[in-house]
Amino acid sequence: VDPERIVATTVEFVDIAGLVKGASTGEGLGNQFLAHIRETAAIVHVVRCFDNADIIRHECSHDPVSDIETVDLELILADIEMLRRRQDKAEKNAKSGDKKFKKEAEVLGRLIEWMDGGRSARSFEADEEECEIIAASDLLTNKPIIYAANLDEDGFSAGAENNAYYRQVKALEDAEGSRVLPVCARFEQEIAELEDFVARNKARV
Repeated sequence: VDPERIVATTVEFVDIAGLVKGASTGEGLGNQFLAHIRETAAIVHVVRCFDNADIIRHECSHDPVSDIETVDLELILADIEMLRRRQDKAEKNAKSGDKKFKKEAEVLGRLIEWMDGGRSARSFEADEEECEIIAASDLLTNKPIIYAANLDEDGFSAGAENNAYYRQVKALEDAEGSRVLPVCARFEQEIAELEDFVARNKARV
């Protein structure tokens, strides 16, 4: 392939504040945040993988997996609420004898039962037809997810695999088909500030 023009891919990131317990029922600004997440194509979940007494965690959580479970539960509860509304509608339409709505109600019922066990829509096994039915619901827990494991400077320099918190998050990769990316937000911040400093000083020369 030798195109005349190369167009770079553009990715837009929407920064959404962390969800707290009860977000699915409107705690904090939960409903607003959930609406923003619903508009995205994928989720990048930033989780802290280092200890810092100056940073307060909600619900007295002390590890990234607990933080992930809190967010996942709120997303699951929001999805179940949406699925139940859609299932009710499909059941009403199925009374006309339309097999399409009968199939939809049956698939959604099985998915709701699966998610009631605290599991995401991503981990639900379905065939091609069932996947199309589920995809039409635009579920939060059916979106691809990347866990950005945020390490401190020492942990990042020593290698992510040597960080116990990172290994906990990495274990989720095989369990749910997600991806884990080790990052150091502190390094990124310092690099960004350095670039701004250089740019300002070039302008003065």
